[in-house]
Amino acid sequence: MTSDPNHSSNDQTVDPSSNPSEVEAVDQTGPAETADPMGAMAAALGGGLDFGAMMQAAQSMQAQVASAQEQLAEARVLGTSGGELVSVTLNGHLHLLDVKIDPKAVDADDPSILEDLIRAAWQDAHDQVAVLQQQADPMSSLLGGGLGGGSLGGLGDVLGGL
Repeated sequence: MTSDPNHSSNDQTVDPSSNPSEVEAVDQTGPAETADPMGAMAAALGGGLDFGAMMQAAQSMQAQVASAQEQLAEARVLGTSGGELVSVTLNGHLHLLDVKIDPKAVDADDPSILEDLIRAAWQDAHDQVAVLQQQADPMSSLLGGGLGGGSLGGLGDVLGGL
C-alpha cells in the first residue's frame, strides 16, 4: 500500500501491484456515498428538517389559499362616484357584477361625464378589492402581515390563527 500526500490520513489508496492480502478497505463514507442523501442534507443543516411537517404545512397553506380564494369570490365590493350617481359592484376577483346609473348622471350633450363617473366608480371598487386581496393572501402573514396590521377585516380568520 502507498500513501499519497494529497489525500487525508483517513483516505487510503491501493497500489494495484501490491499483494491483495495487504489491501485495506477504502473509506467511502463521503456525502456522495451516503445511503440517505436527504438525511445527509438534514444533518448538514443541523438535523432540523422534518419533511412530514413540511408536507403538512404545505397542505395547510394550500387549504388556506383555497379558502381565501373562495371568500374573495363571494365578497361583494361597492364602488361609487358622483355622490352615488354611479355605483359599481365587483367581487374579490374583480369580476363586474352590477352597474347602477342614476338618470341624473346622464347628460345627452356630454356623455364623457358619465364615462368618467363609471371609471371612477370602478376604480373605487377596484381599490377596495386590492385591499381585500392583500389581506386574504396567506403569504402576506409570512412576510410581515397584510394591510391593516394583518387584520382580515370582513373576510374572517382565513389563516387559521397564524
